[in-house]
Amino acid sequence: MSAGSPRARGHGDDSRGPAAAICEGARSLDVLRWRGGHAQRVDDWLSEEVAVALQYNGVSHAVMLATPLDLEDFALGFSLGEGIVERSAEVYDCEIVREPRGLTLQIEVAARCFERLRERRRSLTGRTGCGLCGTDSLEQALRPLRPLPARPELPIGSSAVARALGSLREHQRLNAATGAVHAAGWCDARGRLLLVREDVGRHNALDKLIGAMARCDTDAASGFAVITSRASVEMVQKAAQAGMPMLVAVSAPTALAVRSAREVDMCLVGLARGDDLVVYSGAQRIALEPSPDFSTSLLTT
Repeated sequence: MSAGSPRARGHGDDSRGPAAAICEGARSLDVLRWRGGHAQRVDDWLSEEVAVALQYNGVSHAVMLATPLDLEDFALGFSLGEGIVERSAEVYDCEIVREPRGLTLQIEVAARCFERLRERRRSLTGRTGCGLCGTDSLEQALRPLRPLPARPELPIGSSAVARALGSLREHQRLNAATGAVHAAGWCDARGRLLLVREDVGRHNALDKLIGAMARCDTDAASGFAVITSRASVEMVQKAAQAGMPMLVAVSAPTALAVRSAREVDMCLVGLARGDDLVVYSGAQRIALEPSPDFSTSLLTT
């Protein structure tokens, strides 16, 4: 995977098609369904969840449970979102190796990135577990992020957010088949959905989206991301690290996520459903537009 690698596929140019995407990320199993007082044997699509190990320059870094779909996007997006690399060009290659109990992503990164990662990992030997992948201190878990560039001349309209959310469901192909995966989507300033990635893990879905955007050379400052989950501090960190000025979640954020978003001047929107939303941070980046029905009611009262 390099600057010359194939461009990532979004919903508009995905050559795999819905059936192929489902087969890569799900499995059909025979189940017993009880409905309306009747039992029936049926085939049901279930989302795949496999152990995915990430190795950097031959050294193990983390093991994640993920959907085995868009794994090159995952490798690149995880590397960028976690700050292991600063640019996609610093990831030289990614080989996917099938193991008896899962998959290994053998990622080759620039020497200086690997040395920095090795320093970060040096004190992890002998630990039995961690709450945040690859961290061993508060400083690493809550790593400082650069403030996002101010773009007051390009506020995103709330109608664009509603438009994006309205079209997201129809592009969640794997979730439509299994009902068990999250999605992360990238939208332009008008709310047109340009890229969608899915995974059983909400963090993984966002990592895959970040990787897909990097492979497409997408300007992260030109639009906003939508996620079908709550907005945790890790989600804010990943989005900010990728340069996204706005993150929209269908559920609520945590208080720490809001504080982190405010520190970097990110527009963090939660509880976004239909025309309704709550702006928790960065209100100057969004233009709240009354819906046509609301405007009409004001005129007639």
